[in-house]
Amino acid sequence: MRLSRSAVAFATLACLPLALSAGPARAQTAPAAAASAAKQTDLLLARVNGQDIHLSDLNALAQSLPEEARQLPPAQLLPQLLSQAIDGKALVVMAKKDKLDQDPQVVRAMTLANERTLQSALVSREVGPSIDEAKIRARYDATIAGKPGEEEVHASHILVANEELAKKLIAEIKAGGDFATLAKANSTDPGAANGGDLGFFKMGDMLPEFSTMAFSLKAGEVAEKPVQTRYGWHVIKVIERRQAPAPTYEQAHEQLRQAMISEGINKLLASARSQVKIERFNPDGSVMKATDGATPPPVKK
Repeated sequence: MRLSRSAVAFATLACLPLALSAGPARAQTAPAAAASAAKQTDLLLARVNGQDIHLSDLNALAQSLPEEARQLPPAQLLPQLLSQAIDGKALVVMAKKDKLDQDPQVVRAMTLANERTLQSALVSREVGPSIDEAKIRARYDATIAGKPGEEEVHASHILVANEELAKKLIAEIKAGGDFATLAKANSTDPGAANGGDLGFFKMGDMLPEFSTMAFSLKAGEVAEKPVQTRYGWHVIKVIERRQAPAPTYEQAHEQLRQAMISEGINKLLASARSQVKIERFNPDGSVMKATDGATPPPVKK
């Protein structure tokens, strides 16, 4: 099968990092060699009404594709990307011919898109480099490694539709009734067949009102009163309590990375806000004061 000149160019670009890492074939510094090679490789592949489409444009398009699409062979992927780029340029020419680029709504959308691109670029530049494996590992060592994990409880529950039935079941259990048997007979939860067993869970794994009650009980204890959630009324029994082991680095990695990204973004936002003048306005157009929207003081009797 004969490859097009474009496909050969794409394959050449894919091999470029290998060529650069093979050794100093010329008396150039690494940055100079890279810049020279990139310039030579960024071939002109098409022109639409005088607008050039280069290999680098297709590489940028490829970054927006799903992972499975990016795995296609260059000889198959490049023609598709080139057709997509040509079609895109042709649509832009038609839109400008119809003066859509002057439509207020389109102008606004383009402005918002440009702003989002700038925001993303700033976050990537300022936050991205500050988060690497070494820093994530250091955060893990400082905050998680060697420390006790979260407390967990092993509990069972009986879920019913109303408080009256829940209280009746609590009374039966207090009188010696078997919790698992009553759960199988009365609970509407899918786990009823297992006697309402929920296994071990952490405080944040359940709805707050449910967890608050469960974590207040001792092992073997049944709650004195039912708990209401959006699912209905729960009768809760704690079977066992334990201290969970600390998560491994691999288990904690993504959570730590996301936390560090959030911290970096919040720090960047605080810095950006400190450098600008911010004015807020009320619905009537007046400038909002610090006291606007605050809770009014209580009326003294």
